[in-house]
Amino acid sequence: MTTARTWAVALTGVDGHIVEVEADLSNQTPDFKIIGLPDKSLAEAVQRVHNACKNSALDLPRRRLTVNLSPASLPKQGSGFDVSIALAALAAGGSLSPRSIARTVHLGELGLDGRLRPVPGVLPAVFAAARAGFQTVIVPSANEAEAALVPGIEVRPAATLSQVAVWHGADVDVLDGDPVVAAAAVHEPVESLDLSEVVGQEDAVQALIVAAAGGHHLLLSGPPGAGKTMLARRLPGILPRLTEAEALEVASIRSLTGEPVRRLDVTPPIESPHHSASVAALVGGGSRAVRPGAISRAHRGVLFLDEAAEFSRVALDALRQPLESGSIEVIRSGVRALFPARFQLVLAMNPCPCGNYGVRGSECVCPSLAIRRYATRLSGPLRDRIDIELQVARVSAVQAMTAERTSVTTALAGERIVGARERAVARWRGTPWRRNGEVPGARLRQPDLRLAPPARAPLDRALERGALTLRGYDRVLRLAWTMADLEGIDKPGRDEVGRALFLKRGYTS
Repeated sequence: MTTARTWAVALTGVDGHIVEVEADLSNQTPDFKIIGLPDKSLAEAVQRVHNACKNSALDLPRRRLTVNLSPASLPKQGSGFDVSIALAALAAGGSLSPRSIARTVHLGELGLDGRLRPVPGVLPAVFAAARAGFQTVIVPSANEAEAALVPGIEVRPAATLSQVAVWHGADVDVLDGDPVVAAAAVHEPVESLDLSEVVGQEDAVQALIVAAAGGHHLLLSGPPGAGKTMLARRLPGILPRLTEAEALEVASIRSLTGEPVRRLDVTPPIESPHHSASVAALVGGGSRAVRPGAISRAHRGVLFLDEAAEFSRVALDALRQPLESGSIEVIRSGVRALFPARFQLVLAMNPCPCGNYGVRGSECVCPSLAIRRYATRLSGPLRDRIDIELQVARVSAVQAMTAERTSVTTALAGERIVGARERAVARWRGTPWRRNGEVPGARLRQPDLRLAPPARAPLDRALERGALTLRGYDRVLRLAWTMADLEGIDKPGRDEVGRALFLKRGYTS
C-alpha cells in the first residue's frame, strides 16, 4: 500500500474541523507536495518534516510524495499539522502501521531536531476530536495540561517525533532530549477588591449590583477622580463564578490567543483595551490567522472601556452587533470565523474633554461645541444598547475624612446576585435565555409578563414624550425585572420601574 491517512484539526474561530491527512507515493520525480488549501506556514511544513524525520532516524521514501488535506475547500492555517503530515508520509513508505495512525488525531509543530513544539488552540482542537468520536489524541508535552481538560478522550503527550513513531510501530530508538516547554504563564498579583472599600458612592454600588444580577451593560459618567475605574474593577468580583462549561469556553479562547492554559479559572475575565485600540483589536481578525479580539477574550466576563469617548467612533459602533447577538463573525478572504462574545460592557467617560464640565468648584475651559461633540462620541444606537447610565460625582471632603464607606461587601452582594440569578433562571427555564439582560423586549411585553398600567405609567409617559426609544423602553423593563429578582418579589411594581428609569436615564439623585 502506498497510501496512508491520519487526522488533524483545523480551527476556524473556536470551532474545530476534523481534517483527513492523506499521503500517497507515486513513481515520478522525487518531490514533496502539500495540497488542500494550506497557508504559507503550513506549506513550509515540507522542510520541517524533512529535517525532523532525518534527525529522528526516520527515513522518508525517495519518491514523489503528495499529502492531501481534506476537505480541500476548508482553509488550513498554522504549523499544527506537522506531526500528522510526517506520520502519514512515514506510514505511506512502510515505516509505521497505517492502521494505528488512522485511529489517532495528531497535533503539534515539529522542530528541525524532531522535538514537538506547542501550538495554540489545542483545547478547542481536542474538543473537536472528542466530539468526532476519536478515542486518542497525541499532543506536544507542553500542551498536555491543556489537552487533559477535555473529558472522554485519551491524551498522549509526546516530546519527540521518534517517540510518536515508536507508539505506531516504528523500529527506531527514542532520542533523548529535553522536551520543549511552554511559555510560563504571567501571573499578575491578584488585588483584593472589595465593595466595602468604596467611599461615598452608594448609588453606584447599587447600580453595580443590578448590572451583575441581570447581565446589564453600564455607562459611568463623571469627572476624573470620581472612582469610575475603581467601581468597574470591582464588577468581576461580584459576578457569579463560572460553571465548568463556561470556564471551558473562556479557556478555549485563551488557548486560541496562544496563552498557556493549565487549569480552569472560574473567575469571570475582565478585558480593558487602551482607547487607541483598532477595530480589529476589539472584534478580532488578523492578516494571516484570524484571532479573537478583546470582546471575545471578555466572553462570560467584563469588557471595560475606560475613557470611552476617546475610542474611535467606528470601533465603538462595531460593538453594537455583538451586544445584541452575543457573538461576532469575522470574515476574511476565504475564511469565516465565529467567536463567542457574551460579555458585560462597562463604559467610563468624562463629561467633557477637560473633565470639569458641571463639576462644583471647578472651571471647564472647553468650548460649547467641543462639549457637544464629546458627548456625541457615543452614538445613539450604542447608548440605546446600554441599560444603566449613571452620573458619578467626586467624593466630598467630609465623606473622605470620615471614611464613610458603603455597608455592602463583595460577599453580601454576591449572595444577593446569586439569588437573583437563580430566580431569573427559574423564570426563563425552557427558553434560550438565562439572564434578564438577554431577554427580548417583545417577550417582556407579552400578556403573561406585561406589567399593570399603574406600574408602567412612568415608563409609558417617557416613551410618549420621546425621552425613550422602544429599545430603551425594553431596557427599562429588563432592569425592573432584575430589581424585582433582587427584592425577591414575583413582579416589578411602580417602585422598581421608577428606579429602573432612574438608572437608564442617568438622572442624579
